[in-house]
Amino acid sequence: MNTAEAVRAWVSGWSVSRGTAEPAPTTWGFTIDVGLPGHVARHVLTTADEAAVRKITESATAPGVWLKAPVAPEVLEPWLGLGWSLAGGPGFLMSAPLIAARSQAPPEAADGYRSRRWTRAGVTRVLVRTGDGAFAARGQIAVAGPTAVVDQVETAPAHRRRGLGRLVMRTLAEAAASQGATEGTLVATPEGRTLYETTGWQTLTPLTGAVRD
Repeated sequence: MNTAEAVRAWVSGWSVSRGTAEPAPTTWGFTIDVGLPGHVARHVLTTADEAAVRKITESATAPGVWLKAPVAPEVLEPWLGLGWSLAGGPGFLMSAPLIAARSQAPPEAADGYRSRRWTRAGVTRVLVRTGDGAFAARGQIAVAGPTAVVDQVETAPAHRRRGLGRLVMRTLAEAAASQGATEGTLVATPEGRTLYETTGWQTLTPLTGAVRD
């Protein structure tokens, strides 16, 4: 899967995961109506296109419009128009095959934790809680054709380094593989990237966000 294909796959699954409008294809990528007060719409570029970034950010003047491009922050920032700024921190588009997850036994929660998995409207969610019911970790995955997009993986600070991130990722991968997905994509933070690389995920490209203030 090349970068442009991975971005397209990620856009398709991300829109399902977040319950947005169907992504609208453009000459440079996609526009997605998100519908949140601080995130009205999102433009996602499939290639490093400086001219497209400049045109989008010069014409989009309403607040709450976001942009994602497959370039590093230091490359994207000089391309942005007036009123735009980098947002969300450095991101990395990653991919991994999911076929192997089918042959693995369903993962079990670590001692002192319990996990639950459910699927609604095409999105599988995993929640890990402590024995007394407090939040410990979570994540979700959306299947869009042969590709599944992992989204919103989070572990509470007090419960990190206990294998919960791995538990969530393995559970999500198994769920997506059981639905026929063969490839996974996600966008990782620098900290998440380290975790995912230890479980077989590979970095394809930086994916940097910006927002109209």
